[in-house]
Amino acid sequence: QVQLVESGGGLVQPGGSLRLSCAASGNIFSINAMDWYRRAPGRQREPVALTTSGGNTNYADSVKGRFTISRDNAKNTVYLQMNSLKPEDTAVYYCNVRVRGGPVNGYWGQGTQVTVSS
Repeated sequence: QVQLVESGGGLVQPGGSLRLSCAASGNIFSINAMDWYRRAPGRQREPVALTTSGGNTNYADSVKGRFTISRDNAKNTVYLQMNSLKPEDTAVYYCNVRVRGGPVNGYWGQGTQVTVSS
């Protein structure tokens, strides 16, 4: 079993920044992917930023140039640096981690609320 602990959400004004963290612990032999998703009110969960063990990254068009995903493999932690935040970025943000030998859909964090409002 793998446990994920997210932190860093909060209330921020438009144009502001936040940094989310997601630390994985437990039965981890090898992490294949560490990703960030979000679910806005009234919408389905959508991918925001994806990263693989090889270091490849991919971003949703809506966040390109504003968000940066990074990993600290020694700490089994993934970060999401969010700059130039917009009200439409308001959502619950979830990390997803896929490990070798684990479930195909990976493990999900508990979610952290990000609210962008003046």
